Amino acid sequence: MKKILVAEDNKLILETINHKLLRDGYEVIKAQDGKECLSYLENNEVDLLITDLYMPYVNGHEVINTLRNEWQNKTPILVLSADGAEDTVLKAFELGADDYVVKPFSLSELTIRIRKLLQ
Repeated sequence: MKKILVAEDNKLILETINHKLLRDGYEVIKAQDGKECLSYLENNEVDLLITDLYMPYVNGHEVINTLRNEWQNKTPILVLSADGAEDTVLKAFELGADDYVVKPFSLSELTIRIRKLLQ
């Protein structure tokens, strides 16, 4: 069973994604901020990270940078953010994100993108 870590500070979005991923047969770990996300990843492996960009304590850009540049972690990263500005999207990709979805999003589209990243 593939393990997915979802870092999202909006509880409704977090629970919606959690419910969908559990129904699709994934193991889900939930983090409500970037600090919680990094502390989990420091000691555990996951198959995919889904992260928001704007979260308390540690933002998504810092999470991506820590994983890719400090820890040399190759876990696929899917960014989920309400900020679709080109410079924000480009920064996420430059730091090492593998995909980017702008909120609001379709759960069907998210499912397809997750499947693609886990292949």
